[in-house]
Amino acid sequence: MARVHTGESATARAVRIVESFGLGDSTLTVSEIARRSGLHIATASRLIEELVGCGWLERENRRVRIGVRLWEVASRASAAVGLRETAMPFMEDLHAVVGQHTQLAVLEGDEVLFIERLSAAGAAINYSRIAGRLPVHASSSGLVLLAYGPVELQERVMSQPMKVYTDKTIRNARQLRSALAEVRRQGYAFCPGHIYPETTGIAVPIRDAQGTVIAAVALIVPNDDSAYAQIPALQAVGRGISRVMASHIHPG
Repeated sequence: MARVHTGESATARAVRIVESFGLGDSTLTVSEIARRSGLHIATASRLIEELVGCGWLERENRRVRIGVRLWEVASRASAAVGLRETAMPFMEDLHAVVGQHTQLAVLEGDEVLFIERLSAAGAAINYSRIAGRLPVHASSSGLVLLAYGPVELQERVMSQPMKVYTDKTIRNARQLRSALAEVRRQGYAFCPGHIYPETTGIAVPIRDAQGTVIAAVALIVPNDDSAYAQIPALQAVGRGISRVMASHIHPG
């Protein structure tokens, strides 16, 4: 693989181009991609054309979008596909009963990555989106994944500055350590007003055949007295998904 004088491979530069697309970006100009990727515009333009030729990017007039081919390969290869397919029937049933945001998340680096979300008109306000990320300390899904995650990850998160969304957001190592212990004790995370004052995030773990927590399923509901009442149903969904994941058999 050809390398630039900095030692960076062409593959690494191509990854930087693809990762220039943020969550809300349907299209970008070549100049925007060059600026976000930190590449010279001529280099970015050449690599974009190569990626267009592969089907990983597509041209739309003077703008560029993620190509269908890249989406196809990523969807087929991702381990999250099996998890999503297993979880969806359970999530759909829960969503039909509760009528609020129901979402599925995994740990990606030091962040929560949301791989599925079911919504409804009039549902509570929700910060997360499919393929969106949140800090692990701030969300109910993140607390579940962190509580059962590696100690090294927990210590790393505790040593870093924590983004604050509201006056209820966990903001220091002492609060986070206490919250993680509470999640492990009760088996779920309950986060009233941690990201929006008006909403409560509730999450439970999903486990594989070895009992390892591999994901979290969550509800985002109004921050009122009825929030606690949703916990048993969410726990039942978490157990159901875990049971199927452990058996390696997809429902339906």
